[in-house]
Amino acid sequence: MLFICYPRCSTCQKAQKWLDERGVSYELRHIKEDRPTAEELLAWQKLSGLPMSRFFNTSGQLYRQMELKDKLPGMSDREMAELLATDGMLVKRPLLVGDGFVLVGFREKEWAARL
Repeated sequence: MLFICYPRCSTCQKAQKWLDERGVSYELRHIKEDRPTAEELLAWQKLSGLPMSRFFNTSGQLYRQMELKDKLPGMSDREMAELLATDGMLVKRPLLVGDGFVLVGFREKEWAARL
């Protein structure tokens, strides 16, 4: 399993602790140092069944500065994925990529049901 996070993010820390407490093994990937590619994001979006817009960190400063709330509705999935790939801080985190699934953000009930 691949756990993609920003170590200073409190939600990521909470999710990592949750995984560790349950003995779930994972590979850690720092989203800012090793950001997802557009191709990875498109594949994960397809696997998750979620709209590409759900992969954006809507509470982040960069999202607000770029006024993406107004821009995303007019963008294709490919354009959104390419934009997300430019900066890991745009991506909603944590991401948990497993065999046949992708979880976006940390919602304990959803993670518990999947794992």
